[in-house]
Amino acid sequence: MKIGVIGLGRMGGNIVRRLMQAGHSCVVYDANPTAGAALTKEGAVAADSIAALVEALGAGPRTVWVMLPSGKITEQTIAQLGDLMRKDDAIIDGGNSNFKDDVRRARQLAPKGIKYLDVGTSGGVWGLARGYCLMIGGDTEVVARLDPIFAALAPGLGTIERTAGRDKLDPRAERGYIHAGPVGAGHFVKMIHNGIEYGMMQAFAEGFDIMRNRASQKLPADERYDLNLADVAEVWRRGSVVTSWLLDLTASALAKDARLEHFSGNVEDSGEGRWTIEAAIEEAVPADVLAASLFVRFRSRQQHTFAEKVLSAMRLGFGGHVEAPKQ
Repeated sequence: MKIGVIGLGRMGGNIVRRLMQAGHSCVVYDANPTAGAALTKEGAVAADSIAALVEALGAGPRTVWVMLPSGKITEQTIAQLGDLMRKDDAIIDGGNSNFKDDVRRARQLAPKGIKYLDVGTSGGVWGLARGYCLMIGGDTEVVARLDPIFAALAPGLGTIERTAGRDKLDPRAERGYIHAGPVGAGHFVKMIHNGIEYGMMQAFAEGFDIMRNRASQKLPADERYDLNLADVAEVWRRGSVVTSWLLDLTASALAKDARLEHFSGNVEDSGEGRWTIEAAIEEAVPADVLAASLFVRFRSRQQHTFAEKVLSAMRLGFGGHVEAPKQ
């Protein structure tokens, strides 16, 4: 299939590469011409404007994947595409937009017959090699039409053991992508995914902080333990019930620098963490752990602990998120 991709940053560029590896044709655009030029050497066609990208896609129905930071830039880009595209063309927002914005955008595009899909995309900087976990919202017919795109980006069955009892359930989930529901459902599921991620990361961070502080001179001498945290993280990766990719990233960071001295512990939060708590409030669902993990990130910008350094190490590992400079 032929597809346009706007936004060639940490994930957008690798999405293009993975699609081309699967035989799809990509027309790309980024405000930074260097990003597009690099991908032309690998087989993509670079456009010098959004209008030129749409034109280069040829006859419809055309598809454009927007991979930009949530907020104003995504809003403006989708509005511009809405003016350029025609009936039955499809716009995909693969970033981290608020699901309520998706519902509004789809409603605005509907009179023109332009289809809108929201695709929660997880995989970070490792997506090119590992594939992307995709949570898709939109009309069933359009999702089915674009299945070759989603199948190419998803990890596939891989080596993960199959879940018993799934024989009669949607096989796409086992391959790493789902049609979550109508417009907004994809980003809603991804939002909750990221909220849970906050809690899981916080649990690891606090646990390693407690272990590190067991060597404190304030404790009785015979109850002090100078633990090798890199070894602890490594042994937990081997058969423990807390084994996970987040633990893998923690083990890797500690193996390189046991004290994590190159991290300050200034931890940013993304919109999804806040939106998850807002959704919990709307639904009157208690979310104690997720709320607390969000507030810890606020505090981290004022005072830092070893736990926040562990959080920073995980964020750098899965998403390439570099700490914000001190204010």
